[in-house]
Amino acid sequence: MTNPSAGIYIHIPFCAKKCLYCDFYSITDMSRQDAFLEALFREIAATKSILTFDSLYIGGGTPSILPAHKIGQIIDQIYEQFNLDVLAEITLEVNPGTVTLESLKAYRERGITRLNIGVQSFQESDLQWLGRIHSVNDAKDAILWARAAGFDQIGMDMIYGIPGQSRRAWIADLHHAISFDPEHISCYMLTCEPDTPLDRMRLHQVFETMADGDVCDLFETTATELSEHGYPLYEISNFARKDNSSDANRSRHNQKYWTDAPYLGFGPAAHSYLAPVRYSNHRDIATYMADLNSGMLPVVEKETLSIEQQLMETVFLGLRTIEGISIRRFEEKSAKPFIILFQDILTDPELKKLIIQTPEYCSLTFQGMMVLDSIAGMFVDRI
Repeated sequence: MTNPSAGIYIHIPFCAKKCLYCDFYSITDMSRQDAFLEALFREIAATKSILTFDSLYIGGGTPSILPAHKIGQIIDQIYEQFNLDVLAEITLEVNPGTVTLESLKAYRERGITRLNIGVQSFQESDLQWLGRIHSVNDAKDAILWARAAGFDQIGMDMIYGIPGQSRRAWIADLHHAISFDPEHISCYMLTCEPDTPLDRMRLHQVFETMADGDVCDLFETTATELSEHGYPLYEISNFARKDNSSDANRSRHNQKYWTDAPYLGFGPAAHSYLAPVRYSNHRDIATYMADLNSGMLPVVEKETLSIEQQLMETVFLGLRTIEGISIRRFEEKSAKPFIILFQDILTDPELKKLIIQTPEYCSLTFQGMMVLDSIAGMFVDRI
């Protein structure tokens, strides 16, 4: 795998309603949209880069709350300021409860090339439990409208591990998603992130979290079912439809996070990475806008990663992918050969079913991915 070009992420911090499980920064005060966009454009204009970019990802929050002309203004600003390839992948995250056929057509006309639709579930009870604003019919309509609007790159987000969810119900959800023939499916395990309403419910024993063994079973079920239907896993949560042996349906943008590629982030709580330096913006829209209105960049934290930290990230992020750790990339940063540094792990007979090594990569089997954190920890202990 060659090093990809750089990517750009835009964080739109508005939601009609906060979902129980979400720990991404967002607010529900829609009156601040225009002021936010003015600040966002100042941040973009104040950032210089000689990099070439081939992906732009507009996430949130709920970016599809913004009308197409405002999304178009953001895209125009990026093209004006940066060297964004004319064939760039430009992704918009979409909540099914916020779009129509007409709005999706308008997004496409303004430059969006790929949609990432937050379906989460095709079970009405699960959507209500998660606190989603859309219904199953809304999700189905959004997918069909996306095709009718001319999109040939459609991704769906799904969630598993919901309390009470059976293997049979999850397989039905997967088959429902597959029936729409999307190019991409992301399947995320429900996680109780600190300080979310979901985590507070857990602490008050409102519900019982799914047992680790059952979650692992659902992960293995996900990987097996999707692979059998033409959607091989390429990252622990991501599956792309295989067309003519091509990997073109993978998310070009998200792969940057796993391969040490550079990226710029704009908006509150957005992160940027220009190796070995990582920046993060204020996780508060008022502070974010105040800094920019005062002529300052809204950076709250800047960290220069040590060689050890870079190696640890190479291990953790690489093992999430089906290719695995790039041995060449690791050795470019490390003073020791990969095979010598991790010899005891690579030759341990008990790990043979979990780890695969080739001259170019070190990766995990499906069974290994189910204990990703433990195996990654073994590697990190030897760095």
